[in-house]
Amino acid sequence: MKTLLRHVLILSVLSVPTAYGQLTNYQVWNGQSNGQLVLRRWQQEGKNYYWMVNPKTLETSIAPDVVVQPLEPQAVSRTIAGTAYGRALKQEQLREGPLQDAGIERTNVNEKGFSLTMDLCPSHKPLTRSVFEDLIAAFEPEEKPIPLTITITGLWIQTHEDDLEWLKTLEKRGDLRITWVNHSFHHYFNPKLPLTRNFLLKNGTNIQDEVLLNEQAMITHGLLPSIFFRFPGLISDRSIFDEILKLGLLPLGSDAWLAKGQLPQNGSIVLIHPNGNEPIGIADFVKLVKSKASSIRKKDWLLYDLPASLSK
Repeated sequence: MKTLLRHVLILSVLSVPTAYGQLTNYQVWNGQSNGQLVLRRWQQEGKNYYWMVNPKTLETSIAPDVVVQPLEPQAVSRTIAGTAYGRALKQEQLREGPLQDAGIERTNVNEKGFSLTMDLCPSHKPLTRSVFEDLIAAFEPEEKPIPLTITITGLWIQTHEDDLEWLKTLEKRGDLRITWVNHSFHHYFNPKLPLTRNFLLKNGTNIQDEVLLNEQAMITHGLLPSIFFRFPGLISDRSIFDEILKLGLLPLGSDAWLAKGQLPQNGSIVLIHPNGNEPIGIADFVKLVKSKASSIRKKDWLLYDLPASLSK
């Protein structure tokens, strides 16, 4: 939190702008209002906008045209101390994580189910829409809307606007409740390079640009960024891990990447890729869901909202 640049007071809240307007002067920013912590500021359509998180619930929101009131960094730290957000940030700052899959891997082990995360890495293939249709068929009416988390990249957004609009339509009609997660803008990957020089560890990668450019792409397409960030390939090191924390974000890992044969437990953060590049993982997930039909009907095997689970 020491590198957060400025501080503001938020007086009103508005939902995500639906217009595809130009964002200018997008900045890291920090402040407080009514229990909300501000993390970003920008200008859009002649107004000042702020992106903020509720440190108790981990829910995010966007507010326009607010009054600025600076706060000292120590005051910010005191404000989030004892909250779910403050505890999570502290835990990640102290994490002795490996190169691969560092970040939050599991939520509440007392839950009868898990949190489902879907990665939309850059791909020339269309969205695997059938997996969403299978989810709706399997979990409604026991869960409606169905909570799930989608991690998204700027390059996927640029080349799949029809698929993105389809997902937003499922949200609007109440079938899905999506937590949108930053997955970097470019998601660089070269299969010929070792992990130590791949993904965001590629020489010359500007981590702040990867994060902030993708946030802007999400916002201009009507998405509300969550407080989470997933490393491409689930690959990081101490340096870029700390950079993500300094931007106020919580790294999101997984303890159940289905394509790797990792089965979910209660509270697991499950990972699949519906971007067309992981048919085995998708097939395994659909098979798993269908095998749990009876447990779903009894509400003994459900999907959980990621922010809500982590804020308990």
